Amino acid sequence: MPLSLTLDENIRALSRPDARSDGGQCRVLPYFAVLDLARSLGRGKAKPRSKAMLNVELAALELGIIPERYLRNSTTYSFAEQIRMLKSRVAMVGLGGLGGHALEILARSGVGSICAADGDEFQPSNLNRQLLCTRRSLNGYKAAAAAARVHLINPAVDFEPVAAFLDEGLMERFLMGASLAVDALGGLRDRPALLRQAAKAGIPLVTAAVAGQAGYVATVLPGAKGPSDIFGADSEAAENTLGTPAPAVATAAALMTAEVLNILCGREPRLAGAMLVFDLEGMSFERVSL
Repeated sequence: MPLSLTLDENIRALSRPDARSDGGQCRVLPYFAVLDLARSLGRGKAKPRSKAMLNVELAALELGIIPERYLRNSTTYSFAEQIRMLKSRVAMVGLGGLGGHALEILARSGVGSICAADGDEFQPSNLNRQLLCTRRSLNGYKAAAAAARVHLINPAVDFEPVAAFLDEGLMERFLMGASLAVDALGGLRDRPALLRQAAKAGIPLVTAAVAGQAGYVATVLPGAKGPSDIFGADSEAAENTLGTPAPAVATAAALMTAEVLNILCGREPRLAGAMLVFDLEGMSFERVSL
């Protein structure tokens, strides 16, 4: 590519016409062109590749050109909404069943910055449902597996793994600068603390839980009541007796990330003040007010 051209000029020169999934026409910046432009931006500079790729993708979207990896997003999320996603920062606590699936979806969708904390290691009993758990990652830190996975699927994401269990004081620091918090914790013990700290940070909290084939997803706006206010922290988590099969975990994570992405795009949260409760055994979904 001509080095004398500006980034915008290079993007226009390298883009090509394509068809969206709805049949509409658009201009697309091929994936490998993004990589080449990012390398040229980072040449001779101490700039992480993720930052350079993010800058290229943002520049393309601002020109009305879709980075190829987001082409199938374009009929669901507008250019402005995809830009908002790329400029957002999500703080996720928990990288097990819920967190692993949620992380995958957020990274593929184009959330520009994600910090995620979990001090746990993978055990063989995680293999039934946890996306990041494989025979190769057993006995390794969940945070390390998460970092490797994000780099593999979307290196434009600025991902910060924290291999630690967060107490309430650490949660406060962890949430600083985040647009939104994701509660992907297991059990009940630490959820009230995360709810309090998200409220203190002034950001929405999207939370979910699974027990057996049932689960819930909810959005808690700062200062509002959340599921942890109802269930508390001291009672026995139902997942300990009912288990956590893969379909319920994946369903909860998909619903949770759909709400996260809507909020990051600037849309109204659909589950504020409510829980969406599902039961896959009876294939039922019910909205319950908090």
